Amino acid sequence: MNELPIVVTCTDRKTSQPSAALQARTLPTGDLPQRAAEWARRLQTAGTRPTALQDLYQGDQWRRALALTEAATRAGFIPRLYAASAGLGLRPVSSLAPPYAATFLPRHTDSVASSSPEATQWWDHLQQLDGTGDLSHIAAAAGRALVVLSETYAQAMQHDLHRLAATGAETVLIGGACAVEGILRVPANAALRRALGGTLTSLNVRTAASWLEHCTPGHLITPTAQARWTAWAAEAAHRERYARTPVPDETVISFIKEMKRLHPDSSRTRLLRLLRDKGMACEQKRFADLYMATIGR
Repeated sequence: MNELPIVVTCTDRKTSQPSAALQARTLPTGDLPQRAAEWARRLQTAGTRPTALQDLYQGDQWRRALALTEAATRAGFIPRLYAASAGLGLRPVSSLAPPYAATFLPRHTDSVASSSPEATQWWDHLQQLDGTGDLSHIAAAAGRALVVLSETYAQAMQHDLHRLAATGAETVLIGGACAVEGILRVPANAALRRALGGTLTSLNVRTAASWLEHCTPGHLITPTAQARWTAWAAEAAHRERYARTPVPDETVISFIKEMKRLHPDSSRTRLLRLLRDKGMACEQKRFADLYMATIGR
């Protein structure tokens, strides 16, 4: 069998509304392990009729994620699709779960964490408490894995990714937060959005589909396929221009302080990208000067 586990992130949009008990906003205050334990208990005792994950999530990003199985089949693999969720951990999309509302996005009403370190801690506790899938075991058994993660999820799952790398399984990470030794990472590239189509929200899953299209049949990583992908991406790249609003130094400084509080490991380059994603304009050198004045390094 040429099995290929594919891991994608879940979506905030669901086909059914969750009960109050399964909305993270209703969790009691307290330390994170206690909140994670309470959440796991609520999942296990939920009276709501469960739904297969493949039918629970919705939206363009999720439709594209499901379509990855077709792309994998055409590439010569037997795909097994898994969803990574802030509320459920890692599960096959065929598994059942009640509707729920939980996210790693900070300052969201149903956020389970207020920073990247907390998100990592929550994920680790949820995996242990709920008995969900182990990424390294899944990939090791198949000998390979295609992992498609946003930066937020990659930061939360960093321990899983390092354990996965240690197995030696042939792994491609689409998107992610940073390079992981032992894993081939294909970073999200907004310059490919026009060629891949769709919005930036679904860029990672569309990139994954394109990677599979460029694969040597039955092989996730080969030098020939990598060269084919690199040549295509270089030719297809199109730098898009965005209308951004200039902001005063005080706004930039406040943004830097807030983001470093929420995501202490974020680099200066990452913060500038986040600032621009929010529609604010700041020249690179000016941002660097303000960052140095605020953070001191």
